[in-house]
Amino acid sequence: MKAAILVESGKPLVVADIELPERLEYGQVLVRVRASGICGSQIGEIDAVKGPDKFLPHLLGHEGGGVVEETGPGVRHVKKGDCVVLHWRKGAGIEAPTPNYRWGDRVVNAGWVTTFNELAVVSENRVTAVPADTDPEIAALMGCAVTTGLGVVVNDARLRIGESVAVFGVGGVGLNVVQGAALVSAWPIIAIDKYEAKLELAARFGATHTVLAGKGGVRDQIRAVVGSRGVDVAVDTTGAVRLIEEAYEVTTAGGRTILVGVPPAGERISIYSLPLHFGKVLAGSHGGQAEPAADIPRYLALCRQGRLRLKEMITHRLPLDEINRAVDLLRGGDAGRVIVTL
Repeated sequence: MKAAILVESGKPLVVADIELPERLEYGQVLVRVRASGICGSQIGEIDAVKGPDKFLPHLLGHEGGGVVEETGPGVRHVKKGDCVVLHWRKGAGIEAPTPNYRWGDRVVNAGWVTTFNELAVVSENRVTAVPADTDPEIAALMGCAVTTGLGVVVNDARLRIGESVAVFGVGGVGLNVVQGAALVSAWPIIAIDKYEAKLELAARFGATHTVLAGKGGVRDQIRAVVGSRGVDVAVDTTGAVRLIEEAYEVTTAGGRTILVGVPPAGERISIYSLPLHFGKVLAGSHGGQAEPAADIPRYLALCRQGRLRLKEMITHRLPLDEINRAVDLLRGGDAGRVIVTL
């Protein structure tokens, strides 16, 4: 089967034919991937932003939609023929051993889920069955962008009706933070990004105000909307140290600053910590604390009722052979969610 392989950090992925493992181990599921999203986390993996990569060469991708081809021993939650969401957060079922693939005489490593490959051996707890008529592209977005973004709003920030929120970085996850904030009637909803195209998209997803970063004055522009007190909630999805610091600084004394993005290895943030002793919160998010088995069916129901807008966030679709172009589009900043079709 065809797969995109990370062979060397910082270099383009290599698309090649690789061999599946001879058999499925306990708790493993073989999925034919139909569509995969590309998350900023994969850009980080390619660039080794968290430090040297010990697992090269390896496969990538953690949000996808596909169909179960085969199940290994012990699997109970999905069966052959099921339409599934592939996700990186743990769901129901077994956490199986991670698979190894063969590429000529080389071993290709993989984690509990990968989606930049036509066929993927994944752990049972990284797939969730969904109705057979679920659009594979929608299923892919449910794997990370939607569950993380809405989870940040509901679980991490606990955003309440009428509270103000600033979202730093409105890519796939940030757009869903904006959309989730609109669903709970937050106001105002301020989107901050350095790309005008992303701000235009955020406005369509519920942002009441937009701020173009990179030209200075971000804090002043936010305070012009909410006053000197600041916002009740600030969410950073970028991992950029200076933006994290600004997000914290514009959060009100009793508010919550939620960090989704992770700074590159070795970089540190600098904050005035005294407000943390008097009710201000600074917290990291782990995928919005999403529970895929419970959350994905609820979010799909909202999507079917037109309450969640997902197709509109997809701006580009490319085949697996053009995955490096897809990665470049995401790096360039003018794209929304980029979907790789398989």
